[in-house]
Amino acid sequence: MDPFDAGAGGLLKQPKSVWATAGASVVAFMGIGLVDPILPSIAQGLDATASQVSLLFTSYFLITAVAMLVTGFVSSRIGGRRTLLLGLAFVVVFAGLAGTSGSVGELVGFRAGWGLGNALFVSTALAVIVGAAAGGSAAAILLYESALGLGMACGPLLGALLGDASWRYPFFGTAFLMAVGFLCIAVFLKEQPKPTRKTSLLDPIKALGHGGLASAAVSAFFYNYTFFTVLAFTPFVLNMSPYKSGAVFFAWGVLLAVFSVIVAPRLQKRFGSLKVLGGSLVLLAADVLVLGYGSHTAAVVCTILSGAFIGVNNTVYTELALGVSDAPRPVASAGYNFVRWFAAAAAPFFAPKIEEWTDVHIPFAVAALTAVAGAGVVVVRRKALTLPQALDSARAGGTPTAEEPEPKHATEDGVTVFAN
Repeated sequence: MDPFDAGAGGLLKQPKSVWATAGASVVAFMGIGLVDPILPSIAQGLDATASQVSLLFTSYFLITAVAMLVTGFVSSRIGGRRTLLLGLAFVVVFAGLAGTSGSVGELVGFRAGWGLGNALFVSTALAVIVGAAAGGSAAAILLYESALGLGMACGPLLGALLGDASWRYPFFGTAFLMAVGFLCIAVFLKEQPKPTRKTSLLDPIKALGHGGLASAAVSAFFYNYTFFTVLAFTPFVLNMSPYKSGAVFFAWGVLLAVFSVIVAPRLQKRFGSLKVLGGSLVLLAADVLVLGYGSHTAAVVCTILSGAFIGVNNTVYTELALGVSDAPRPVASAGYNFVRWFAAAAAPFFAPKIEEWTDVHIPFAVAALTAVAGAGVVVVRRKALTLPQALDSARAGGTPTAEEPEPKHATEDGVTVFAN
């Protein structure tokens, strides 16, 4: 079935509960890039350094990483709907408090609480959408990935539009939008059956004993360091007004969405997942080097272009994490995310520190090296990552056999990857 088909079960013919969850997902993903255009404004408004303000990302993703061990535990006991509402409530409260911050320390702390809420929400949203969607999972997954891309694109734009008046307004705006999402889910989404098996806190760690999953997680760790160097450190290098910076990252997010949803699957069908991933990581490394060492115009162009490589990588890593091991998908995904989000926490902290210790170019050289390291893991561990290659024949139009099970795109119990 074509997921774009407007008929019954198609992308455009979904229950209100699915649209409510997808809409809230857009806002949740907006929160990741929301602060990008206003990082310099926050630093100026709170009399803070770049490294201090970058802790907004570090605290957010550090909590997200740890929370990945908890989300499956929670959702498998209280159900998907209650987990979504709990996560949204956390975001509403802590995003609103962030807008009232009187110091960078307060803002970092509130951002950490926001990260916990966002982890609870985004780790459960895909499972809920798939469970409530009409016509199978294909349209539901496409809708979720579209929400991810749209949110990543619109976050910087909203941050720029509201942040031009005050750096506090984007936080208040997010709290308001998530409150609307809370009401929509409370009204339109009915509670789904609880999973038959309850997830323990240690299950994700145990799942990393599988060589393929561990390899995917380590490779994604290196890649995420590069990804979040671009996302969290580049705004200081570009040194543009909130409007201009927001426009740059909006274009970045559009490329991310297009290449994640449309281009990556086509490349996988033609070349295979591992070749696409390795090639994309090397190209991202080259792009980041030019970003760091080129002119200001080159930095703008390469920042936008990096969205294409990041979109491809996000899609392929998602399939690797969910399909490479025999662990239950929510458990495998939680273990994978637990590892990779630590890099998302590390990059915003170390990039400005490296600049302070050396110069503005070296953080991008380090980011290029980590992207190459990620590609190196894919090459060295390609035998452990061969399952997705077998699944490429199914993607290309073949029928999966008993030895080639269908690709595992979605979660079952409420833990997925984000988003990328």
